[in-house]
Amino acid sequence: MNRLTNYLIVSISIILLASCSSISKNKQDSLKEEPVVIKNDSVEYEITIIDPGFNNFLVTVARPPGYHSQIFLENKNRFYVSIWNSRVNNPARFNPNIYENIILYDPHVDYGYDVNYKLFNYFEFAQQKYRMRLQW
Repeated sequence: MNRLTNYLIVSISIILLASCSSISKNKQDSLKEEPVVIKNDSVEYEITIIDPGFNNFLVTVARPPGYHSQIFLENKNRFYVSIWNSRVNNPARFNPNIYENIILYDPHVDYGYDVNYKLFNYFEFAQQKYRMRLQW
């Protein structure tokens, strides 16, 4: 009887192990994330953000559109762009893999709510992802 029990346990264990298939630990690794394009056709302005995770940040973490006023977003973006651009121009002190491109943001141009919303949220996302603070 003891032999029969051991045989059944070993047989069932082998069957269970053979029937298991490997499962991808992260399905997102196999999916390509689409870049976020920020544009306003009326002022012919466009930014393409290809930073992985930004789409998810917009959907799950960012405050919904309309939460902040356009004036608030414009003021924050002027501040963030100024700091960002100074860091782009100082690659010896700041990581050039993060601060790659100058952002041309003219405070006298009305880029519209959507452009300001996504740009602001990209700065918020970058601060969280790269553990940095965009402040003087």
